[in-house]
Amino acid sequence: MSDAALSGWVPRIRKPGALPGFGLTLGCAVIYLSLIVLIPLAVLVARAGALGLDGIWRVASAPRVLAALEVSFFISAAAALVNAVFGVIVAWVLVRYDFPGKRLLDSAVDLPFALPTAVAGIALAALYATNGWIGALLEPWGIKIAFTPLGILVALIFIGLPFVVRTVQPVLQDLDREVEEASATLGASRRQTVFRVVLPALTPAILTGVALAFARAVGEYGSVIFIAGNMPFVSEIAPLVIVTRLEEFDYAGAAAIATVMLAISFLTLLAINALQAFSRRRFGHA
Repeated sequence: MSDAALSGWVPRIRKPGALPGFGLTLGCAVIYLSLIVLIPLAVLVARAGALGLDGIWRVASAPRVLAALEVSFFISAAAALVNAVFGVIVAWVLVRYDFPGKRLLDSAVDLPFALPTAVAGIALAALYATNGWIGALLEPWGIKIAFTPLGILVALIFIGLPFVVRTVQPVLQDLDREVEEASATLGASRRQTVFRVVLPALTPAILTGVALAFARAVGEYGSVIFIAGNMPFVSEIAPLVIVTRLEEFDYAGAAAIATVMLAISFLTLLAINALQAFSRRRFGHA
């Protein structure tokens, strides 16, 4: 490097920030996550590992356990997909329209967060039972919701809706309306604007809400047991099977079922996160 270049070169000195540095924050994050998440999960897996792989497979492949896992995961996925549709609609209404009672409706979205799950389950069971307000209207049509798998679906939709609404709502608020107006100016119809302009921008947020709703639904217990009926091979959820094993003092068996649920949930969330990352790259959102 020439002397002229050296004389014009001024070293940049990084000024210390007001917040702690990377090392301190990383250490705090790792310690906190280890104490709250990683160590408890490791203990769970270790407790199940006492049975060995053959023992875990024997417990997880029992017909009753398989049926409960199928009910939990498939209905949780169905509830998350329903919330993906109607959660976006609710967020759209709250963001794009002004109407009397808007603030009340916006506050009501968060009720599943604040309401105890057992109270929610009792309320839903009373509402959708054959003698309830809604159940009585559906009974003449031969539709029974309470104490059936449909009741589980209703409960999981109830507890999962806020996750989709609250993840989509801020993104929709930040979405520039000029983009929609430009689309209309270029001759796009309303349907084309929604499916080619608005929804692609909302896709990462929708996937995040779906992942959160699914994760919450898989492990839900309190609001489900009061409306599910809890019939083995029909409407019994996996968390109830785990609780049953614990009541029988079969801690290793309960840990084995929980470990299988953990593995399936992790793989499912990993796939959703990969799809979310792809959608961000595809539609140009960082």
